[in-house]
Amino acid sequence: MPTATERLPCIGLVLAGGRSTRMGRDKAMLDWRGQPLIERQLDVLRASGVDGLRVSGDRPGYQCVADAQPGLGPLGGLAGIAETQAGDADLLVIPVDMPLLGAALLRRLRTEQAQARGLRCADHVLPMRLRLDAESRARIAGLLQEPEPRQRSLRALQQAMGFAEIALAPDEHAQLADCNTEASWNEVNR
Repeated sequence: MPTATERLPCIGLVLAGGRSTRMGRDKAMLDWRGQPLIERQLDVLRASGVDGLRVSGDRPGYQCVADAQPGLGPLGGLAGIAETQAGDADLLVIPVDMPLLGAALLRRLRTEQAQARGLRCADHVLPMRLRLDAESRARIAGLLQEPEPRQRSLRALQQAMGFAEIALAPDEHAQLADCNTEASWNEVNR
């Protein structure tokens, strides 16, 4: 654990390893105002002040890390990062399919309640900040062994880690629009 004067590096992580089955096409490559959505998400992480970037999933051309166990959703992607990230770090985790996320909200997640083991927006699983250390690595590995799919989830990890929450202003809440389907994409992209 860092002292009050030390700070762990903060790695921005885009979860982009899903199959996009509900969308029917690759969400990461959707055009968002002239650029692929994955590029937009990397840009907003950069603007939030992270120290480095990673992409979870098989994304050639990006600093990608394959899921530790394919087909296990975001927790499998997080496990891949946990296995390959040397040393402790804070992970600022966002999904590829939230195009309205702003850097200011991500800065809040990155900096508020600095000693919290995990932090998320009230009533939302993502985006989140996770202290990646021996304890969280062990919890991720343990959850991946759970037979019940609901226990192999980010929500289960957040509960096990005792995540803190930040309250959202109305404009911040609107940034968490999740585009899993063509209809939700069209709604956000008008």
